[in-house]
Amino acid sequence: MDPYSLATRNTVEIVTDEELRALLDQPARSVYAGYEPSGEIHLGHLVTVNKLMDLQKAGFEVTVLLADLHAFLNHKGTLDEVRETAEYNRRCFEALGLKGAKYVMGTDLQLHPDYELLVLQLSQEVTVNRAKRSMDEVGRGMDHPAVSQMVYPIMQMADIAMLGVDAAVGGIDQRKIHMLAREHLPAMGYPSPVCIHTPILNGLDGKKMSSSAGNLISVADSEDDIRAKMKKAFCPPEIEENPVLQVLKYHIFPRFETVNLSRPEKFGGDLAFTSYEAVEAAYGAGQVHPLDLKKMTADYLVEMLAGVHDAVA
Repeated sequence: MDPYSLATRNTVEIVTDEELRALLDQPARSVYAGYEPSGEIHLGHLVTVNKLMDLQKAGFEVTVLLADLHAFLNHKGTLDEVRETAEYNRRCFEALGLKGAKYVMGTDLQLHPDYELLVLQLSQEVTVNRAKRSMDEVGRGMDHPAVSQMVYPIMQMADIAMLGVDAAVGGIDQRKIHMLAREHLPAMGYPSPVCIHTPILNGLDGKKMSSSAGNLISVADSEDDIRAKMKKAFCPPEIEENPVLQVLKYHIFPRFETVNLSRPEKFGGDLAFTSYEAVEAAYGAGQVHPLDLKKMTADYLVEMLAGVHDAVA
């Protein structure tokens, strides 16, 4: 795939497309994504991990911010707890294929005097209401937010500036924070970042993905766990919002050139798919049964995650 196609596949928004094209014409380009260390790495995280791997192939230098201080401000644990989780998350990302990236611990960046001064300068420009709105999709307990959660988006703006990156990757729930950065960083002498937004996928039951609901697959799941969860997954005849098809589109096909479906001749025989669109067309036409779709998806998830357990043990 060409660099532009790699950079834009499986995204829901690029802000802006023109700026991305111009960036791809530059001899050097950089991008970052930040992750709150808050537990197991699961398929929700892998959407942006896969996108960072695409961007590496497109010639970007990739930085991963292990945002321990952000997690602490967002009530995800003590600093010691989130730092330990951050190191575990880094090992998971590398085992999943995100190698050659620069991993930065949040507290190594964010406790520097220049960083703190920039946060204070930006805080003079952003209203409390705007900061709260930017956190609506990502904050915990936002009905009664803490002051620390109003600092959170301002710090994320400072992250982009102090890391010196050209672009920021995040789920579409990060959009409001990214737009704050595009609006306010130029006044502080920093360029507006290109923003690359990925979708928020459904959980395996077709509802919002949540650890507490148990409707996700994590890197800690065993092969038996993965197969059992996928067997019970919601898989309606419709294409839209189908979580099994989403796993194929956003996790399997970015990593495998061909996906094979093995089944007895009496049920249609074996099939080989070289694109997600081919799977979608076959499923939509009734040529692939939901149980076969789920088994095929489970086979490739097991293969994809097989090396992670040993690497992070």
